Amino acid sequence: MNLTPLHDRVIVKAAKPEEVSKGGIIIPDTAKEKPMQGEVIAVGTGKQSEDGKVTPMAVKVGDTVLYGKYAGTEVTVDGEEFLIMRESDIFAVVK
Repeated sequence: MNLTPLHDRVIVKAAKPEEVSKGGIIIPDTAKEKPMQGEVIAVGTGKQSEDGKVTPMAVKVGDTVLYGKYAGTEVTVDGEEFLIMRESDIFAVVK
């Protein structure tokens, strides 16, 4: 992937939407919800303050994160879909 996020931006590959419900019902494409979980693919250098200091990122490549339903901007690179979002759009890291 030839994509590098700047400053406090993070590139996330969204998880696949569920194909089957927990009760075993197959979910059609029209009813699938947009996933709110994904894997961090790349991170920027960190947020720069007014005095020029850079705050390091709290997330790292490989982390599984939870983010808002409408967070980020969807981009397609080399046929794969990614989300570019600010680190502040990430709610939690799944351990």
